[in-house]
Amino acid sequence: MRRWLRVGLGFLAATQLVVGLWALLLPARFFALEVVGMGMAYNKHLMLDYGAMTLASAVVLGAATINMGQWITRTALVMYLTWAVPHFFVHLTMLDHLAPSTAALLMVALGLAIALPAGLLALTEREPRLLDDSSGRI
Repeated sequence: MRRWLRVGLGFLAATQLVVGLWALLLPARFFALEVVGMGMAYNKHLMLDYGAMTLASAVVLGAATINMGQWITRTALVMYLTWAVPHFFVHLTMLDHLAPSTAALLMVALGLAIALPAGLLALTEREPRLLDDSSGRI
């Protein structure tokens, strides 16, 4: 179970790292994605801020992946969910410009982006011994 928790945290950290770097280093290309720009005018400042914020979340998730202490792991997962749940509902209200298949795929992906950290968080509640604040080791 501990290994699955680490893999899940690592996956979230890696995803945030890739998305954050993409938005920060190639903001116009990131914004050009149909599911990102949402038919709105490009805003470089917003994209750069989003990229930086996403990299910051990768740091917190990465720290939890490495340390796996109870406090940092739960905090990282709650931090991610604090973003992922509203993000899901924002996109749910802005699907008009997407093809139905693209909209469905997007909502499934965003739903999984909630289900994974929620499941990992539930695992930390159910099996708190998986986390060891004293050593931070496997």
